[in-house]
Amino acid sequence: MELLVNDGTFPIMASTTLKNLKKYGLCSTVLQGKKVKLSLAAEEVALFFAQMLDHEYTTKKVFRENYFKDWRKKMTDEERSLIKNLDKCDFGELHAMHKAKVEAKKVLTKEEKLVLKEANKKVVDEYGYCLLDHHKERIDNFKIEPPGLFRGRGEHPKQGMLKMRIQPEHVIINCSKEACIPVPPTGHRWKEVRHDNAVTWLASWTENIQSAIKYIMLNANSKLKGEKDWEKYEIARKLKSCVDDIRNQYNQDLKSKKMDTRQRAVALYFIDKLALRAGNKKEEGETADTVGCCSLRVEHITLHEKLEGNKCVVEFDFLGKDSIRYYNKIPVIKKVKKQRAPKALPHSPSSLLSCLCLHLKTGLLNKHLSTLMAGLTAKVFRTYNASITLQQQLKELTNRYQSDNEPEKLLSYNRANRAVAILCNHQRVPPKTFDQFMANLQPKIDARKETLALAKTELKQAKKEAKKQQTLVEQKKAAVKRCKEQLLKSEVQATDREENKQIALGTSKLNSLDPRISVAWCKNMEVPIEKIYSKSQRDKFAWAIDMTEEDFEF
Repeated sequence: MELLVNDGTFPIMASTTLKNLKKYGLCSTVLQGKKVKLSLAAEEVALFFAQMLDHEYTTKKVFRENYFKDWRKKMTDEERSLIKNLDKCDFGELHAMHKAKVEAKKVLTKEEKLVLKEANKKVVDEYGYCLLDHHKERIDNFKIEPPGLFRGRGEHPKQGMLKMRIQPEHVIINCSKEACIPVPPTGHRWKEVRHDNAVTWLASWTENIQSAIKYIMLNANSKLKGEKDWEKYEIARKLKSCVDDIRNQYNQDLKSKKMDTRQRAVALYFIDKLALRAGNKKEEGETADTVGCCSLRVEHITLHEKLEGNKCVVEFDFLGKDSIRYYNKIPVIKKVKKQRAPKALPHSPSSLLSCLCLHLKTGLLNKHLSTLMAGLTAKVFRTYNASITLQQQLKELTNRYQSDNEPEKLLSYNRANRAVAILCNHQRVPPKTFDQFMANLQPKIDARKETLALAKTELKQAKKEAKKQQTLVEQKKAAVKRCKEQLLKSEVQATDREENKQIALGTSKLNSLDPRISVAWCKNMEVPIEKIYSKSQRDKFAWAIDMTEEDFEF
């Protein structure tokens, strides 16, 4: 395969690992009539980019600039002198070879797939389990992520940077003292071996892009994970009994003479009303300008003096977690509107919240919350508001759209989940296949409308001859009913896809919503739990599925 540069070409092996690259050796190239060689390291990083050519990431300026900067670090001096502009590089043929290998995997024979399956099973059997309190437990992500290009979410400023290969020297092992310590690859050693039974991770390392610590953990369906989940949602349920008192308290605190108290009250008001993450100050060297409620700045908020009823409107516009934009306009009570920055700061129409970024720390906020309820943190508010919203929405939508039809019930569920995703700002980029899916679905809907019309005509004709063909009438009625159900299913599917094309329903479903609400709804509405949760999700929430009755209330 060839990577075109300027007027010449760099043939590059379409191998996916450094081991394979070494197997094939260095490649020759032709550049202005002269042969040169592309080093193994540069060749590997070129492949990472070629594999992503179908994705819009490779068209983004930030992604391309970050990638090219890191790619050049992997080049030799000679390569850097030749390759100076990414726009003049053509990865097309390398990308084609990658696609061919992907397609080849799709057409493997049954026997070839079985061989691969058995090989993967052996790996899982050897590395995919551990003993916890003498019980065998499945490990979730026992494979360390290979090197590649960082994507991030939203408009992340580090997208396109090279994720480095993790070596044993980067990894900390955590096991019991009496355990047999895993043996590192020949010629390597672990960074450290710990025996810490106060944490739940089995291994950890620090990735190079955001200096985030990554962990190898137990599988989601492990006993330990289930207990943690149950505790998390029980604390959120506990908040329900005292949330009114807490709200009354922070409303009173908005009138306090102490700046710190008013500051804390404003933060709690928005964390509660908008399910905002608390956020914190950025550490030195962090380049992603992401913020939360406690780190908002004046430029993130605009105060509109025009009143809606007895309230003024506040406009938020900032980058939240994973560089996902948060934009919202909401009316606020006058006591919040009146909050002003100290005289030492320049005043602006948005100064009501400029006080939030002065002294308020997430730790101090959570310390205050723990005095109001044991275990209460700002994060618990988010879990509580997400779960209570789902329960309220399910009641409202189920009553409004009463139906015996399963697709309509599921549409109501997804709409309730969508309300939570919007509250929590769980966005996504519309899938690349969305337009094609909708284009393919519409002819199916049209065809089913025609089939239904024909079935109705045949039923009408059969009724005319009812005396002679009563059985035929019943058959035609059944056919009409079946056609109606098929048409409704397709129409509901189209509505559901359209409404959720930019909303990530799975994030809130897995992390913010008490699963017992969904399980109780399924039992009450006679909807199979498989329609709501996938196999892996059912494993994760097995504790909720086993213990929840249909009259459960969050």
